[in-house]
Amino acid sequence: MSVDPRNDQRSVREFFSPRAAGWDTRFPDDGPAYAAAVAALDLPSGGAVLDAGCGTGRALPALRSAVGPRGTVLGADLTPAMLMEAADAGRAEFGSLLLTDISRLPLVDDCLDAVFAAGLISHLPHPAVGLAELARVVHSGGRLALFHPVGRAALANRQGRELRDDDLRAAPQLDALLTASGWTMTSYEDQDARFLVLAVRKGERTGGPGNS
Repeated sequence: MSVDPRNDQRSVREFFSPRAAGWDTRFPDDGPAYAAAVAALDLPSGGAVLDAGCGTGRALPALRSAVGPRGTVLGADLTPAMLMEAADAGRAEFGSLLLTDISRLPLVDDCLDAVFAAGLISHLPHPAVGLAELARVVHSGGRLALFHPVGRAALANRQGRELRDDDLRAAPQLDALLTASGWTMTSYEDQDARFLVLAVRKGERTGGPGNS
């Protein structure tokens, strides 16, 4: 039985749309953490980078600063209300905003140097598919940063839930997921003040939507 991707898209939009207007005010002090995570990507001047699931675009200024005026910065999100907030906040001047499904990006193969993704994994209905699609659009040796401004334990405490060993972002599970999706995990950091995983796109492409 096939799964209708429109149902997944609807669920994501129903979650984020009512939260978009107050999103930045809920997390007003995250700017330095975003900038530090972007710096860890070590982006080349003039490079091309995607903020996958960019939300209100909080990472876009740091990404633009990293690649410089001649670089390419894209911010992609599935929720129109989030992109509207990004535009209203003036962040469209730092990168092009794309309304799109991360699992089916309107980009050619191997066109990016890196992908930055803040809080994305837990909101992907099919994480392996989404990560494989991100691998498709990044060239061999390109980099991926999976980021959250607080660690797994702190986030679980904030959400009033227990931290489980089978959490998708636990090191063993995430390492296996990245490997199966065309990435090699190179570093894993899970502290109260930051969750940051870096990975490199493997030379051999794995299967995924849009692959040629």
